[in-house]
Amino acid sequence: MNQLTPHQVLAMPAGDLALQTSESLFQLKNDAAGLQALAKAVVDHLDRALDLKYSKQAHALRLAAGKDTGVVHFDDGHVQVTADLPKKVDWDQKKLADLVRRMTANGDNPAEYVEISYRVSETKFNAWPETLKSAFAPARTLKTGKPGFRLALLKE
Repeated sequence: MNQLTPHQVLAMPAGDLALQTSESLFQLKNDAAGLQALAKAVVDHLDRALDLKYSKQAHALRLAAGKDTGVVHFDDGHVQVTADLPKKVDWDQKKLADLVRRMTANGDNPAEYVEISYRVSETKFNAWPETLKSAFAPARTLKTGKPGFRLALLKE
């Protein structure tokens, strides 16, 4: 089997690539997955090293600026470092629902303060009786995701 390099794969039109044998496509897909896993491991390892190298300096600059999170910039030799510690806020859904109910009971409009979204589990929806399904069906839009294919070699 004449194996293509990743650069050759990228240079080849998808239509031509589709003409390859299933065994070749299987090997290319597995090789690409291995490269992807390796690249992710390298990036993760480098990110840990950058954190070890720069986190204290970034923390000190954030403290000096009076903030716990956010972006700070500093130079290290001929390299400008941008250190970002994003803010991640989680809201307790049960407590928010209780607050929204209390606001509504007091005559306030919670939509002025809170973004409210609704979801229906597809598994639960499919288990509903037809009368309930038909009431909710106009609010439901079905979209498809990106198609995926897994290849496995069959034992000979």
